[in-house]
Amino acid sequence: MALSAPASRDWLGSWRSSALAWWMPHAGLFVGLLVSLPLRIAVWSAALLWMALACILNARRCGRTHCRYTGPYYLLMIVPVLVLGLVMRSDDVLAWLVVGAAIVAGDKFIWWVTERAWGKFS
Repeated sequence: MALSAPASRDWLGSWRSSALAWWMPHAGLFVGLLVSLPLRIAVWSAALLWMALACILNARRCGRTHCRYTGPYYLLMIVPVLVLGLVMRSDDVLAWLVVGAAIVAGDKFIWWVTERAWGKFS
């Protein structure tokens, strides 16, 4: 069975591009829990920015439905990271785990809802 044109251009279709664009930054979020607060803020912000740009570029590249929404979502999720780290100055790992869980849960929710409503490519 041949891949459709959008599917063939989808970075999620390749384990290498998917790992580089999303799984490595997700791992960075986890590793970021183990470093100092200033470095954690930088790692988490960079990982979210990286994933946001990957989603936005992938949406433009192949029309992947959920990427149109997860890209801006990841950008928006930089705000709670900055608030928790810079405003609240929280080094509490539990608080960071809650923010991390919200990021991942929101991502999966957006993915499920948008692709269920409008299909994988739109």
